[in-house]
Amino acid sequence: QVQLVESGGGLVQAGGSLRLSCAASGSVFVINVMGWYRQAPGKQRELVADITSGGGTNYADFVKGRFTIARDNAKNTVSLQMSSLKPEDTAVYYCSARSIIGRYYWGQGTQVTVSS
Repeated sequence: QVQLVESGGGLVQAGGSLRLSCAASGSVFVINVMGWYRQAPGKQRELVADITSGGGTNYADFVKGRFTIARDNAKNTVSLQMSSLKPEDTAVYYCSARSIIGRYYWGQGTQVTVSS
């Protein structure tokens, strides 16, 4: 099993910045990809960004140029630096870890609210 604990999030004005962090514990040796998803009220959960153990990154089009994902393999952490935030970025953000066999693990979620 893999446990994921998120920190960060909160309330910020449009144009502001926030940083999310996530620490993995447990059977971390099975983790291949770590990432962030988000879910707004009434919408499906969607990928924001992910990063492989080798550092390869993937971003959703709606965050390119504004968000940066980073990973520290030694500390088993992943972060998401969010800048130029927009009201439509308001959502619950979830840390994710995908194992080498494709199993997903999820954090409890952290609320990000961007006011206009």
